[in-house]
Amino acid sequence: MTQEDQLSTHDLALLQLGRRLQADGYRFITPTPLTHQRVNQRDEGQFADSLRDVFGWSRPFEPGLLSADEQQQLLEAQVIDTYEGHLKSRVRWSSLDDMLFVHSAFPTDAADSVFFGPDTYRFAQLIHAHLQQNFAPIHRAVDIGCGAGVGAILIARARREAQVLALDINPAALRLTTVNAALAEVANVEACNSDILQGVDGDFDLIVANPPYMADPAARAYRHGGGTLGAGLSLRIVEQALNRLTPGGSLVLYTGVAMVDGRDPFLDTVLPRLDESRFGWTYRELDPDVFGEELMNPGYQRVDRIAVVALTVTRIG
Repeated sequence: MTQEDQLSTHDLALLQLGRRLQADGYRFITPTPLTHQRVNQRDEGQFADSLRDVFGWSRPFEPGLLSADEQQQLLEAQVIDTYEGHLKSRVRWSSLDDMLFVHSAFPTDAADSVFFGPDTYRFAQLIHAHLQQNFAPIHRAVDIGCGAGVGAILIARARREAQVLALDINPAALRLTTVNAALAEVANVEACNSDILQGVDGDFDLIVANPPYMADPAARAYRHGGGTLGAGLSLRIVEQALNRLTPGGSLVLYTGVAMVDGRDPFLDTVLPRLDESRFGWTYRELDPDVFGEELMNPGYQRVDRIAVVALTVTRIG
């Protein structure tokens, strides 16, 4: 059975819409939520005039703007709403390399939103770099907290022989990952419900993760990292993943860290777990200051900055 055979009627319509957008040359690079908001607040950003406005900028549109086929596919996919006498797509389509990925429309307020943005692009670059520098066979790989499925799909495209699992606790993420995998024409991705690696057997040659790392008062799954200042989920991933690596296997973790009084509390907590007789590792800041607006929110009063970091751990022998 192919991935396309596994899709519901609604998701098959979404896949067909993605193929149509690809054929039309549609491209959109998704910015941060703050940039998205500022662009849409401009006078010309109120209503859609193009496909990029509809499926990238998430702007309301007149019924006649889309072709009859495109509008019908939105209806069949059940991802269209009415908005003050206009229509509005509940999904966005974003470009990454030569691919398109479907994910939640802006703003991502719902608890089950599936996020895609600048963190996704940095995560993708991290995976590309790892795969280009490491040529050991990958038989099994896993993307923990897969969201739109970017990590799993990039690995599956680069290593066609690998069995790649895409894990998430959000059913909406698993649905969209399956659509995105079918659109990318990778048959070696399986989307499964799991809290980190719960219920998943065996070891892995490659584990990747781009978990949420904010302290979100609304506790939205795509954004809330839990624990102290959003670090809880990232720490749980490290704890569980290290014991599931094959000899020579690697964990590639992209996450954010709330730096406090010049210290990196995430690295301070992780270091004792990185037994140098068992693991080789690297750690670096990819961007020293992201989402500065979050420092105005409760809980961040003592935070200097939020940095995004990459932790790569390889099991020795």
